[in-house]
Amino acid sequence: MTRSRRSVELRRDEILASTTETVDRIGLEATRVTDVAKALNVSAALIFYHFGTKDALVAEAFAYAVERDLSRLDKATAAGTDPVDKLRRALRSYGPTGAAKGWRIWIDAWALAQREPVIRKVLRRMEERWCEVLRALIDEGVADGSFTCPDPDATVARVSALIDGLCVAALVYRTISREQLRGWVAETVAREIGIEPEALS
Repeated sequence: MTRSRRSVELRRDEILASTTETVDRIGLEATRVTDVAKALNVSAALIFYHFGTKDALVAEAFAYAVERDLSRLDKATAAGTDPVDKLRRALRSYGPTGAAKGWRIWIDAWALAQREPVIRKVLRRMEERWCEVLRALIDEGVADGSFTCPDPDATVARVSALIDGLCVAALVYRTISREQLRGWVAETVAREIGIEPEALS
């Protein structure tokens, strides 16, 4: 790879990282190319050179944020020592229960996805990947006797919907605390797989 090619790729990555920070602060729809350019101290023309349009920039930045958080999820589960530990790490990594920073962006994206096919596609990929990880962890725990779960597909659907709803309550309506969110998720997941909630604390 030539030095100039590498510098172009690094610049794109820098722009995407800055865009996700801007979107997280002011929202997907409100973000303008000039906001990102100002944050990076570059011209808007440079950003248009890389991405063409504001819609393309926002779509790629959203995909970048999703891939970043999914990568953290994969690393978290890989570090686990057994099915319970892996599940605990996954729940802590995903959503406002832990380190995932993309939830405000994802909530914004749910509204835009009704009109924007690109955003809808990225959201679907994020949801499918999370459900795959959760299902694999449940299957692993059932196989070694750690969990009891008669219908893993239904469990995955219920847990995923619960986390989505509680994230909206915590981040949009602010009617529950993150401590409550963590506790309710742990209680529900534990009940679904036949373990004590304390095991997921």
